[in-house]
This record gives sequence, structure tokens and C-alpha cells, in this order.
Amino acid sequence: MPESPRAPELHGDAATVVLMRESMDGPEVLLLERPSHRGSFAGAWVFPGGYVDPEDREVPSMDDGDARDPLMAAALRAGVRETREETGLAVRETELAVFSIWTPPPTAPKRLRTWFFLAALDGAADAPIILSPDEHVDHAWMTPTEALRRHGEGLVNLVPPTWMTLRWLAGQATATEAVAAARRQPPAEFRSLRTVDGEGRPIVAWAGDEAYDLDGQAGPVGARNRLHLGSLPWIRERTTHAS
Repeated sequence: MPESPRAPELHGDAATVVLMRESMDGPEVLLLERPSHRGSFAGAWVFPGGYVDPEDREVPSMDDGDARDPLMAAALRAGVRETREETGLAVRETELAVFSIWTPPPTAPKRLRTWFFLAALDGAADAPIILSPDEHVDHAWMTPTEALRRHGEGLVNLVPPTWMTLRWLAGQATATEAVAAARRQPPAEFRSLRTVDGEGRPIVAWAGDEAYDLDGQAGPVGARNRLHLGSLPWIRERTTHAS
């Protein structure tokens, strides 16, 4: 029996921060629009974030009493720094709750493992957003449900990690409760594979899906753990057979 293919090596790590504020309609998230003509995720609406830089990986001295995983600590520092650089907002590491870890498909030109953090803003919720002109061209606060509606109608462009995060947040009553829920559970890990379903339509599959022919983690026939991308609105499909 042939071995299943293995994903190529990663190019590095990145951090993404989902900034939330409370509203009468539930939590709102801050989304930033990427330039349409260049760069990663061109034209997409994304959360603030970027590379984990070498200085983010500097190991604290033993006197700091920092017992966290070094990679997690580096991603937290990157999240704080990128939030400040891309929005002008200041958050503290202690305010960030790790939510998920995303590994891009093997075919991605830049394979950056990305740590997603949630943060509920309090005093800074009404502070002006100062965009980095080289990184983003617009911003908007909106509820996850509204963002998903706009995407489903073709009004905004999202990428699968953003869509999946918004889908989970749409079920949270408040930003504070969303952060608390993230702290109670280990981060969800998504090692994505872009492929097609039995009818040739594009999907993103994850471990446990029958189409997940990667690292020996394919599920049984009929198992589903995927996101259908062929038409709008996107459809999440998962069966109890998926791991």
C-alpha cells in the first residue's frame, strides 16, 4: 500500500488576533481589507496579524518566571506587536486567549503555521483605528453573522480560517464569553488540504475526511470534515465519522 503524501516543511510561524468588542447585537469583530493588487490574501478581509519575527522568539530570562511554551510565547508577542502596527490598538499578552492553530495546504506558496488569538477590548473598544497603509486599505467592525452574510452574498472576500473563526464566534453571546470559552479548551488544530470532492468541486478538507490524503489521517469512506468552496455561501460539512 503506497504511503500517503506528507506536507512540505513550514516557512515559519505567524500570529492573528481576533479583536472583539461588545454591541447590542452581540460581539463585533474588527476586519481589515487587504490591498486587491498585491501581497498575501489580496483583496480579502482578515484579522490583524503577521509573521513571528526573530525578536519575538527571544527567550525570556529565568527571572521572568515565564513557563510557557517558547513558540506560544513568541506567537503572543507577535500578536501584540502586529495588532499595534496594523491598527494602532494596544493589547496585552494576558488579554489574548489562544483559539486555534492553522497549517496551510501543501500547495500554499508561503506555509506559515498561524496561531489565532481572541481578545475582548474594553477601554480601547472605541479608540480610532490607525491602519498601516502598506498592509490594509479599509476596516470595519461587524458581527460575525453580518460578516458571513456579506461573504455569502459576494460582498466581501474571506479566506477559510477567517470564515471558520467567524462561524464559531457567531454562536457566542458576548466577546467576554467567547474569550472565556477559548480559555477552557485546547486550541483547535487545522492542517488544511485543498482538494476536490467527488464531483470535482473545490473543498478544504481536514483530518478525518475521506478526501484527506495527507499524513495518513484520511477518514473512512463517507466521513466528512470539510468546507465546500465551489459556490456561495460556503457550506461546512462534518460527520461523526471525522476525527
